[in-house]
Amino acid sequence: MSLLDIRNLSVRFGAADAIPVVDGLDLSVDEGEVLAIVGESGSGKSVTMMALMGLIDAPGIVRADSLRFDGHDMLALKGRQRRQVVGKDLAMVFQDPMTALNPSYTVGFQIEEVLRQHLGLKGKAARARALQLLERVEIPAAASRLDAYPHQLSGGMSQRVAIAMAIAAEPKLLIADEPTTALDVTIQAQIMDLLLDLQRSEGMGLVLITHDLAVVAETAQRVCVMYAGQAVEIGSVPALFDAPTHPYTEALLKAVPEHSLGAERLATLPGIVPGRYDRPAGCLLSPRCPYAQPHCREQRPALEAHVRGAVRCFYPLNLTAEVA
Repeated sequence: MSLLDIRNLSVRFGAADAIPVVDGLDLSVDEGEVLAIVGESGSGKSVTMMALMGLIDAPGIVRADSLRFDGHDMLALKGRQRRQVVGKDLAMVFQDPMTALNPSYTVGFQIEEVLRQHLGLKGKAARARALQLLERVEIPAAASRLDAYPHQLSGGMSQRVAIAMAIAAEPKLLIADEPTTALDVTIQAQIMDLLLDLQRSEGMGLVLITHDLAVVAETAQRVCVMYAGQAVEIGSVPALFDAPTHPYTEALLKAVPEHSLGAERLATLPGIVPGRYDRPAGCLLSPRCPYAQPHCREQRPALEAHVRGAVRCFYPLNLTAEVA
């Protein structure tokens, strides 16, 4: 059984019949697996994981046939029950560490709070464990940082503190939402190396939300490509990079400079991602897709499994008679 199982997830803001920000998403993560979620801004990557964490407030509406983590029905958990799972077995590292940390409390206090809430550690035991965690995330002079406030830390150091808080209770699944976006280029590789080292040493699952396909190629085992709130392709990293089956995935890969083959201009798709009020009746990519047929503009394809993964397309690429 998968550690995380999402079936037909939708997230709307406003009325129940509003256009979904996340639309019919199916996704799973196994124990110890590294799954990357990629797609341009506004595709629903972060909202999907925030729905899992229970961070969608009104007027947001979250619905799913199944939203299960480690056997728990995440839609049914309330109050104390949810807090026993979120922050302990399920944790998240956010994009901007400067806003994720509370500026009013010291680094040590914030880590110790996680240890108190989820592991029952207090006093000297909690402080000693907090120090171990700071050392584990490779913060220099860790002992002197326990009493520091977030504004006294650099962006990279703040993100390391956020990671220390996230792994404090030894989660089974860690969600990293573009964890290097707000950081200097020189620090980004260090943070990614740290996350992968932690994932391997702790044996936890990792969901990595990113724009960077190079990072995906180097770190993930499987990848989910999202477009306009939908998962359009899911597959193993080698298979997807070598032979993408969805036109949008193909376009993403062609837009990577290394794949431009010396062209003066990078390959692009014409048009823009559909918004709330201009969504096509058929496939959401059909107005931009170079392979679209009349049928594509009239009906929406489902996410269909094949031997190398799953694709949402009536005319998938690089497939012959491959059917699951």
